[in-house]
Amino acid sequence: MSLPVDTPPAVADALGYLQHHLQELTERQNASEHVINNTLADLTAQIQQLTQLITAPAPAPTVAPPPLTTSPPPVNSPSPVLSAPTKQQTRPKLPSPPDFSSEQTSGRAFLNSCTLYLHLAPEQFSCDEEKIFWTLAFFKDGHAARWSKNLFRQEADTGVFPIQSWADFERHFQSQFFLVNAEADAVNALEGSSYYQGNRMVDDYLDCFLTLVSDAGYTDPRTLVVKFC
Repeated sequence: MSLPVDTPPAVADALGYLQHHLQELTERQNASEHVINNTLADLTAQIQQLTQLITAPAPAPTVAPPPLTTSPPPVNSPSPVLSAPTKQQTRPKLPSPPDFSSEQTSGRAFLNSCTLYLHLAPEQFSCDEEKIFWTLAFFKDGHAARWSKNLFRQEADTGVFPIQSWADFERHFQSQFFLVNAEADAVNALEGSSYYQGNRMVDDYLDCFLTLVSDAGYTDPRTLVVKFC
């Protein structure tokens, strides 16, 4: 806008300042309107999206497939090797009975040796038949070997071993391999002087005396005291 020629300079300056300031305000207003329009456009678009989500039908529920059934892993039993070691009871090595022939004087000693082994190692025998066969394995020579052979011959003929129990075997063994007159011989020895200690060691004499007393059947303590010489 042009001013008259005669406009005072102060008024012209004031008008110029006002015009410039008005132009700045107009530019700011236009910028603000542009920002507001953009913001309104963004809000309108967001409102439309929300409206579509609200009014749209709900999707059909999807059925999940059944879970796969898996069998649990096999539980392995603990290995015997990994188990806590057990302390085994140690036993002294047992000597086997000596081979037996048919001497009647050694029959009692042989039977005692077998009986001692059977008592100390019962886990090695499951029945009396095993005990009897194990004992017969030491019958090597003489009458003992012939008696054992006759027992097995009877088994072959009848299909049944003739001796079924260990107690029965002991009775048959005593009748075959013990002294016939052991009791009478022991009584005669105790009534004589041949069993005296003499030059023998006390231990040897005591063993002989106890054997004679057992064979003779002496049990009276007064008799034992008198006979102990």
